[in-house]
Amino acid sequence: MDGGGGGTPLATLEEGRPPECVPPASLEASSLKKSSWGALFTGIVGGTLVAVYAVATPFITPALRRICLPFVPATTKQIENVVKMLQCRSGPLVDIGSGDGRIVIAAAKEGFTAVGYELNPWLVWYSRYRAWREGVQASARFHISDLWKVTFSQYSNVVIFGVPQMMAQLEEKLELELQDDARVIACRFPFPHWTPAQVTGEGIDTVWAYDARSFRGGGGRP
Repeated sequence: MDGGGGGTPLATLEEGRPPECVPPASLEASSLKKSSWGALFTGIVGGTLVAVYAVATPFITPALRRICLPFVPATTKQIENVVKMLQCRSGPLVDIGSGDGRIVIAAAKEGFTAVGYELNPWLVWYSRYRAWREGVQASARFHISDLWKVTFSQYSNVVIFGVPQMMAQLEEKLELELQDDARVIACRFPFPHWTPAQVTGEGIDTVWAYDARSFRGGGGRP
């Protein structure tokens, strides 16, 4: 008689044990593929948001200022009128809020040493490229700067495409800084208190020219 009890043999128990749950290889591959696509999608979305922020910030930031200069490209007629007001003039020229550099480049082609100040870095880089393409990079220079932080005393000719909200304040700044032989050319909007020496053009192409001697000698603010 066998001394052990009447139990089930060990081999039989092991044969009846359910197999361990092992995920199919195809399921693992599918999960890995989904994870990779998820990471790629996240990277694309994140990169796109960063790029949009980098491009949009220079355009949006000036608009958040109390007084800003929106970028509105000068028309061909406006440029022609500005050049007309510069006839028989000499000395360095500055374009305040130079945008894509059209005025500065046109002045450089007329023989002026011209400088543009613009707050938007993308427009400044584009202006430099345009000046290089037009072959006037030596006499047309562009700087990223806020116009209120720049001193204009070294310029004989000043061009401004302003907005009504800033013109009175800019009058005061230019009266303090410009030399007596300077000329200020305003496009689209005139200065509120100065009497222009010349006016040319019509509508949005109107250009006003002011001589410093005139607005300092009684033709300025009351």
